[in-house]
Amino acid sequence: MHKPRGMKKVFLIITAYLLATVLLFPYLIMLITSLKSEKEVYSLPPTLLPQDWTFQNFIDIWHKIPLLDYLLNSFYISGGTMLVTLVCAIPAAYVLARLNFVGKKYYLYLIIVTQMFAPIVLLVGLFREIQFLGLMDSIWGLILVNAAFNQAFAVWILNGYFSSIPYDLEEAAWLDGCTKWQALRKIILPLAVPGIITTVIFVFIMAWNEFVVALTLISTETNKPLTVGIYAFFGKFDVKWQYLFATSLVTTIPAIVLFLMIEKYLISGMTSGSVKH
Repeated sequence: MHKPRGMKKVFLIITAYLLATVLLFPYLIMLITSLKSEKEVYSLPPTLLPQDWTFQNFIDIWHKIPLLDYLLNSFYISGGTMLVTLVCAIPAAYVLARLNFVGKKYYLYLIIVTQMFAPIVLLVGLFREIQFLGLMDSIWGLILVNAAFNQAFAVWILNGYFSSIPYDLEEAAWLDGCTKWQALRKIILPLAVPGIITTVIFVFIMAWNEFVVALTLISTETNKPLTVGIYAFFGKFDVKWQYLFATSLVTTIPAIVLFLMIEKYLISGMTSGSVKH
């Protein structure tokens, strides 16, 4: 009687491992290539594992390009985008969750539809607008553009969490003497932490990985983020794959650390969540 259930569990475990293998395989290739010498990278026939394991590539990349500057710029852009997005999205999502008006559902659909537009489609307009604002070749320009592109997803996610919090809690807070702002800050926002954390992860990673807009708007070497900076390893006649992959692995570390730091909040949000109707 329990045999089909046991087989189903085994099948799910095997499928999970296969999926994890497929997803992690590119990173494994990146790691292996980053530990090869340039001669081995271009050797024929190619070898899967390095004949001479070298960690020098991870040291050389700090001297080949201004990697520390690129890292700091990416942190500034991603962190700034995250803050600007939350400052704008939280009030917007809260108002949408509490107000009822004709066409509200379609308005929310319209918001999420804007997320489907790729930045490259709007690149010419963005270029002229940023130029008009005097923010060309500026980290602030990138922060504003990234925040605008991530705003729709942030509002959509936060609206769902705010909607799940009973309105009675706010009314009780008002009766106790809280203002609307105090009720939002002391009651609503703590209950919406899982949604805020989800938004933070998404916005940070999207801003961290953004390439096309940064390549278009930034020209000064010291203002480039990592995604644009590592483009220096693409030469006219060859590509320094060992340096490119070593730098790419370094760029994944902040995102992984961020996820590990707030993983418990995500798990608690999925298991218990906020107070629901």
